[in-house]
Amino acid sequence: MSSSKNRIPIQGSERVALPGAHITSAVDPHERILVTVVVRRKRSSKELSSLVKEIGAHKLNERKHLSRDEFATTYGADPTDLAKIKEFAHEYGLDIVEVKPTQRRVMLRGTAAALSAAFGVYLAHYEHPTGSYRGRTGPLHVPEDIAPIVEGVFGLDNRPQVHPHVRILGEEEAKSRAEAGSYTPPQIAQLYNFPTGLDGTGQCIAILEFGGGYDSNDFQNYFKQLGISEPKITWLPVDGGSNQFTGDPKSPDTEVALDVEVAGAIAPGAQIVVYFAPNTDQGFIDAISAAIHDTNNKPSVISISWAGAEICWTQQNWQGVDRALQEAAALGVTVCCSSGDHGSTDGKQDGLLHVEFPGSSPYLLCCGGTKLEGQGSTIANETVWNGGCTNSDGSPAPCGTGGGVSDLFDLPTYQANANVPPSANRDGRIGRGVPDVAGDADPFTGYQILMGGRPITEGGTSAVAPLWAGLIALFNQKLGNPVGFLNQVLYSLPPNANAFHGITIGDNDITGNHGPYHAGAGWDACTGLGTPDGTKLLQALITPPTSFPPIAPP
Repeated sequence: MSSSKNRIPIQGSERVALPGAHITSAVDPHERILVTVVVRRKRSSKELSSLVKEIGAHKLNERKHLSRDEFATTYGADPTDLAKIKEFAHEYGLDIVEVKPTQRRVMLRGTAAALSAAFGVYLAHYEHPTGSYRGRTGPLHVPEDIAPIVEGVFGLDNRPQVHPHVRILGEEEAKSRAEAGSYTPPQIAQLYNFPTGLDGTGQCIAILEFGGGYDSNDFQNYFKQLGISEPKITWLPVDGGSNQFTGDPKSPDTEVALDVEVAGAIAPGAQIVVYFAPNTDQGFIDAISAAIHDTNNKPSVISISWAGAEICWTQQNWQGVDRALQEAAALGVTVCCSSGDHGSTDGKQDGLLHVEFPGSSPYLLCCGGTKLEGQGSTIANETVWNGGCTNSDGSPAPCGTGGGVSDLFDLPTYQANANVPPSANRDGRIGRGVPDVAGDADPFTGYQILMGGRPITEGGTSAVAPLWAGLIALFNQKLGNPVGFLNQVLYSLPPNANAFHGITIGDNDITGNHGPYHAGAGWDACTGLGTPDGTKLLQALITPPTSFPPIAPP
């Protein structure tokens, strides 16, 4: 058993210090830390990938998604593997906090000294230009006899993993924009011709948050002002996360308000559950797994407005999240994620272009951003979102929709005919194209929300994920079944379905140099397939093509 002295590294667990970070002290050996150990499935990821491909090859009304009980029985953790992890934990003096067989997770708690011994790592406190964190460098190690079982260990390093994608106008500016060009979510829905007579009844929308909180009075007043019934809104903790509302417009509270108010205004009949988790690699992977496998609320749609550049994720983390997204596809859960707000470089200063994860996963719907100008109830003009942001001193701040070509994932089969270009980086990589779809994101044509009793106008691709999540909840209500993983269908729709407003003007080079990714006919690396005509898209889903190209496994 785990008494074997031979230890080997966990593949993909390597960490490096954040740029500019330095060690200030060792972690107190008595500090108690919660970690998540993710174990392999009973059946292989390849087998589940084949199932997802099979499901996606059928029309929506013929799809047979797994129930959560069926998934637990077939693809959860092997009890024998869990027993070995428990024995390993006891050997190193670690407490078993919780075992989650369906999610393939064992939650362990122990002292820093015990965890360092168990996983062969040195833990230290780091300072860097934007804060401090508990961290490590190099790989994690486990005894040779359990190495094949362990897919990842999370929680030892608690550096921030993701950031929100929200852009805010000040209160006075928001008031003026409300008159000049920003919108309430129902007005956005009208411009995008969302289907009427539907409110998302019977659906549950999960929203993942990694900071901030909300005041229920804001929601009560907001929906009252809109003349919309307030949806049922609840929250759940993950890994000790909680609803920590401060009312500060510079805090993540604005992200939480935007996500809930946009999704709730589009689908007020749906139940909305907010999952609050710490902003760490552990918090992220545990939150998405918790939402996907929530047997009480059973979300049919998940909205994620937080992400980080692909280069900022360890292999064990992005693979773990991607496998969870694969599970969502098998269960019929649609996941919508923002593409980022820092253009084609994602704000990195290394001379390369980057896209963000989890938006680059081939198992979710990645949402980019536009600048939307309406005239009455119709669209007057719509272009790629690039600019329109300011710093606290009023000076221009570079911003714009994320998009490009993934460095982690190969081109999925459903994008085979989308004319995704090679990466504009030197390697010219052929990879997953980002985003898939788009929606209004420019803060100057943004969304009027309420936070801390104050009206605020917000933009960013943060707004687009809950917008699409609300729309999909309407689709699910109308169809009577969850649409699940939609990408195969969307990329197969004929042009004469007119399900999207194609965006043909603009680029996402926020430096002003008009970089390599431009809007154009069909799919592009700024706005994907375009913005929705909700009613026509619903009709196309009701009478789709007879078959679809399957998703290719990453």
